[in-house]
Amino acid sequence: MFPARSAARRALVAAAAAAAAALLLAGCTSGGSSQSGSSSGKDTVNYALPANFTPNWILPVGAPGKLNTNNGSIAASLWEPLVAYDGSTGTVGWHKDASIASDVQFNSAGTSATITLANRHWSDGKPVTSRDVEFWYNLVKANKKNWGNYNAGQAPDNWTKLTVVDDTHFTITFDKAYNTQWMLANELSLITPMPQHAWDKTSDSGAVGNYDETAAGAVQVWNYLNSAAGDISSYATNPLWKVVDGPYTVTKFSTSGNVTLSANKKYDGGEKAQIATVNLLPFTSADAEENAVRSGQVDYGYIQPTSLDQKASFTAKGYSVDPWTGWAITYFPYNFNNPTMGPVFKQLYARQAIQQSVDQNSLVKAIFGGTATAGYGPIPQSTKSDFLSPDQSNNPYPFSNSAAKKLLTDHGWKAGSDGVMVCDDAGSGANQCGTGVKAGTKFTMQVLAQSGSQVTDNEMSALQSSFKDSGIGFTIKQAPVNTVLSQTPQCTADQPICKWQLSYFGTAGSWYFSAYPTGDSLFQTGGGANFGNYSDAQSDALIKSTTQSNDSSAIQSYSALLAKQLPVIWLPEPDYQISVIKKGLTAPQDPMANFHPARWAWK
Repeated sequence: MFPARSAARRALVAAAAAAAAALLLAGCTSGGSSQSGSSSGKDTVNYALPANFTPNWILPVGAPGKLNTNNGSIAASLWEPLVAYDGSTGTVGWHKDASIASDVQFNSAGTSATITLANRHWSDGKPVTSRDVEFWYNLVKANKKNWGNYNAGQAPDNWTKLTVVDDTHFTITFDKAYNTQWMLANELSLITPMPQHAWDKTSDSGAVGNYDETAAGAVQVWNYLNSAAGDISSYATNPLWKVVDGPYTVTKFSTSGNVTLSANKKYDGGEKAQIATVNLLPFTSADAEENAVRSGQVDYGYIQPTSLDQKASFTAKGYSVDPWTGWAITYFPYNFNNPTMGPVFKQLYARQAIQQSVDQNSLVKAIFGGTATAGYGPIPQSTKSDFLSPDQSNNPYPFSNSAAKKLLTDHGWKAGSDGVMVCDDAGSGANQCGTGVKAGTKFTMQVLAQSGSQVTDNEMSALQSSFKDSGIGFTIKQAPVNTVLSQTPQCTADQPICKWQLSYFGTAGSWYFSAYPTGDSLFQTGGGANFGNYSDAQSDALIKSTTQSNDSSAIQSYSALLAKQLPVIWLPEPDYQISVIKKGLTAPQDPMANFHPARWAWK
């Protein structure tokens, strides 16, 4: 639900998104919005936020636990990033109109980048300069472990220095050569210039100085800004948050999540707001939000997949129904270290049989009503890109229960009295069950899945039925999404927590990518979000190449290999949401899951 710019951000955001989706998709609670209001005029838009997913952070340096997409989208509307990415045109790319940088030049070795800033100004009239970037850089360097986007070994660890050339040019030097596309999209895009002339202080009454230029001073400034950002009720009045360079400023921000953005009249960038007032409306349930849509109180909202059969009733009320696809993948992580099923999961033929038992096309139609995209590998498939290999897009393991069953019987498995396969011929030979798989092992898997979503319930039941037809047992245990995440961590076989076998974070999507969809966190040995401990030397080499080499074929090779190697069970990727938009309102939808009010306009 989010642009998820780093491993820390992606993991935290995925958890928040799935929790919201449990409500959004199932409508499992009741209640109304904190404030819904009436449908707006042509200078206003009322935008429905996801159920129980209220904004709670304003500082454009994310704090752990505060990295949901709403916070990021609001911050980007107030303080534009150095390099902004967007996919609402159909492909994901650098969106210069919403960026502070006008140009980025890498040296020939790929070991540094020199950035040129556009001619931009803060709302108080001061110019945006390289010093504002340096201010961000110094704060993050000195406080990296408290930065929500921090992932050890990546930014800022792999940035050795920032050198200011002049007011509009600076150079960042790296610790080694990197793929310039990855560096631009996944690392330099993390930077948001901040008003050093207004924020470089340690208390409300203190004078602005150059505190950030020492590590100790940078810690003091960081603590001050984070403390101020913790006071949600003061967001609309605190002078700190009035100094912006984005198309909007905050004029209301309640602790319940009701936010009003007003056009910044001093904005001089490329995305001048066309809507004067944007009201972000919180809701306590998807049902309450849908009722607000039906009564015309919302200009831009969403409906549940279960309401798709009522599409005509929404169009009759003056809405268009427009699914919002995501730059994401959805999957079940295997626990390769599970003491019982781990040895089975390590057998490629076993993973192939499992994947061949997943009828993705039927799931897309029957469970998601067409609002999902079948996914066959590690690269998102709902949005066009040059990263996707033909091997992945063509589905190397088409659905076939008979083929899956044959794979198992060809490798030493025999159907038991209940129809579930049992290892009958243990051993490491070509036609045996495989190394570590004990005789008598039942091919039964258990998933710990998100609770509270009817869509998830239906999907799990459909998978259970299909697996049964291949002779594979599949049991389902459910828990709140935060429990799913906490009970399915990286682990070793001797740890009690390592009893989990498969995990499902929810129907919001397992992983939303940065603009460059590499797998360094997900599938590299020791990756921060490699929950199942997948490890493969060839995969590691390709992943390293995607981040450190400019060879454009590396990421397609990575796509092809992991589509075939099956480090996880690939599943359909659900749309981020099914949007309903008042006719006459133009509202591009970004698959990176950010909302961009400056791009909205009434026709």
